[in-house]
Amino acid sequence: MRKAMLLLAVLGLVGSLWAQGPFDGTWKIDINQNIPQGQNSVVVLQSGTFQCTSCNPKIDIKADGTDQAVPPETKEYDMMALKILDDKAVETKAKKDGKLIRMTKNLISADGKTSTIEITNYPEPGKQPFVYKLTYNRVAEGPSGSHAISGTWRMGNYSTVLTVTCKSTPDGLISTGPTGQSIDAKFDGKDYPVQGATAGTTISLNKVNERTIDETVKQSGKIVTVIHMTVSADGKTMTIVTENKEQNTTTTLTATKQ
Repeated sequence: MRKAMLLLAVLGLVGSLWAQGPFDGTWKIDINQNIPQGQNSVVVLQSGTFQCTSCNPKIDIKADGTDQAVPPETKEYDMMALKILDDKAVETKAKKDGKLIRMTKNLISADGKTSTIEITNYPEPGKQPFVYKLTYNRVAEGPSGSHAISGTWRMGNYSTVLTVTCKSTPDGLISTGPTGQSIDAKFDGKDYPVQGATAGTTISLNKVNERTIDETVKQSGKIVTVIHMTVSADGKTMTIVTENKEQNTTTTLTATKQ
């Protein structure tokens, strides 16, 4: 869930560019940076069972490669399958209503200190999958005899490239991002649904001035991120400051106009 929130925060740009003046066009965000620290990830894979005690809600499933039900509070997906590839790698698949929405490969380094996670999101049919990577650093070992992915981990790096394109409407925008998420919203501060995102995800837009827009992302009515976007005087770059309200962290990224 925390990875998903991180991605949604970055992809907030999908619902925040308005095709008027400085914000009009296609923007690329090349992300390869350290991420401010939030809650550590705590997982255990042992004796045929996978547990994520830091997940909200907690995950506890069989690790036999078959689809396992997750708590209903996990709104993003309802089934998860975890397959052990070898003593340092696992693969998980998440499904919603029988449809594959995410595949994750977790590879532990030879020294056991680093976890590299490659995540493939599958958007709506007919749209290309979206791939990104996360790197975690080990904070503590897992139980004796457990799989190498077990232990306490802290996020260290996020690496991907995002491209977002927008089209203006008379009083708002229609925009689409690389994961298939899209919005049709007005600049009136009201909540609008994010198509292709987790059920209950909404976005509201507020124009601060000609070069600055604020965006609020909510999940089931609760604010999860607030994003501030400012275009430079020359119109070539945009600074995106994302406040993660759940983890109490702030991330700053730069988008380049294409």
